[in-house]
Amino acid sequence: MPRRKRATLRRDIAPDPRFGSELAQRFINKIMISGKKSTAERIFYGALDAATRKLGETDHITVLHKALDNVKPMLAVKSRRIGGATYQVPVEVTPQRQVALAMRWFVDFARARKGIPMARALGNELADAYNNQGAAVKRREDTHKMAEANKAFAHYRW
Repeated sequence: MPRRKRATLRRDIAPDPRFGSELAQRFINKIMISGKKSTAERIFYGALDAATRKLGETDHITVLHKALDNVKPMLAVKSRRIGGATYQVPVEVTPQRQVALAMRWFVDFARARKGIPMARALGNELADAYNNQGAAVKRREDTHKMAEANKAFAHYRW
């Protein structure tokens, strides 16, 4: 955490070459390991192609947006130490963090699907999220349930 003041500027992200979408570029950056952007792009575009084929859709960006919207968490819990006890305090999630969490969950659950190529695993995860199913949607629901269960500690919010 900065000692003086909070950083105000965010870096601008150049849109991706195929769709011209900053959101797609953020997703590619989230997939990337060890600076291998071309590999991450190949995985992302292959996953979107697989998801749209599986769903019978035509617009790739629409599939991406709907899948992300179905996974974005509205509430989360933060640990807050008060006295000698640590409470899980429910807080609202900022829009920027909602997208970041949703992308992270997609990538993590796709990587956890062993035995199939990453592009197909991510495509399956996106298609499942588009249909409001899958591990990433379950993670969002679990996060919301935890926030709901700890609603009694909401007065500890800061």
